[in-house]
Amino acid sequence: MRKRKKIAKILPKMPSRFDKKKGKAPGTITYMGRRENLESVVNILEYNQSELNVHAPANVEEIVAHKDPPMISWIDIVGLSDEAFIERVGKRFGLNSLVMEDVVNTHQRPKIDEYEPHIFAVFKMLYINENGELIGEHVALVLLENCVLVFQELEDDVFTGVRDRVRKKSGRIRSRGADYLFFALLDAIVDNYFAVLEYLNDSIEVLEEKVYADPSPEVAQKIQELKKEVLRVRRWVNPVKELVSRLIETDHPLIAKDTKIFLRDVLDHAIEVNESIQIYREMSMSLMEMYMSNMSNKMNEVMKVLTIMASIFIPLTFIAGIYGMNFDHMPELHYEYGYYVVWGVMIALFIGMMVYFRRKNWI
Repeated sequence: MRKRKKIAKILPKMPSRFDKKKGKAPGTITYMGRRENLESVVNILEYNQSELNVHAPANVEEIVAHKDPPMISWIDIVGLSDEAFIERVGKRFGLNSLVMEDVVNTHQRPKIDEYEPHIFAVFKMLYINENGELIGEHVALVLLENCVLVFQELEDDVFTGVRDRVRKKSGRIRSRGADYLFFALLDAIVDNYFAVLEYLNDSIEVLEEKVYADPSPEVAQKIQELKKEVLRVRRWVNPVKELVSRLIETDHPLIAKDTKIFLRDVLDHAIEVNESIQIYREMSMSLMEMYMSNMSNKMNEVMKVLTIMASIFIPLTFIAGIYGMNFDHMPELHYEYGYYVVWGVMIALFIGMMVYFRRKNWI
């Protein structure tokens, strides 16, 4: 207990974003992300088999006007820090207060909740940005009878392909209901996990080469960062398989039977992603073992050279020490060729030991 108190005194308490939720009632909308003071931007794609409309509503009333049209609406809300705006949207769409709390909670674990009028889902949208960095973005989806609400933190997302299919009338998306749009968005999220897996695989291969070529402390640091990244991705991706299975097995009327056929394809992809991320987790952990093993081998090589050098010079030092003693009566001390004899013995010892070590493959 005393040690813990000393550590607490040495390490000052850092402010936590979870402090913002302490003491608040359940269902209180509290943004937990790091992208503060961003104005929420709303874009709406409204479509049916023959018509497509694009809207950029200026207020909540204009958004709600597209809730129950004869066409399917994709309402995309970018920016979650405006808590008052998010709360108004939730109330006008009749969403549960606990749902709206999870919409702005960027630390929320992936989940799916079924309510009588809607289905609510939270996922992590993973992608590689222009700087080659792995981005994990919180995204919440709400499936209603004729529309899908999408809440996301940033404008960048993985839904470009879905938007193109809606605009270009490609595939079956324009001829199906909101549940198919919900599936298409979920499918885009899961499919982009494969790009993240490729990124992790490339990172592991690069570090493997560096571990063998130059196992420096910087490489060890990068291995630790990679391990954390793999574990972070695993925490976000691992629940998706179970959640998609729930959507397939649900009896909720908002999910049509023929849409479940397509959800099975998403389930297959989610299973494959889970298996791959487990392999990468084990590979990232083995990288540190490889690093420690190579460092140990390098140290052994150094110790081997030092041992060989010591083994060679110990007998030579012994001979030099004997003949360096200040005694008057020593064998061969006054011999005319004694100096050359000693040098000859020492050189012969040196050559003999080098030949011996070479035959033993020690050098």
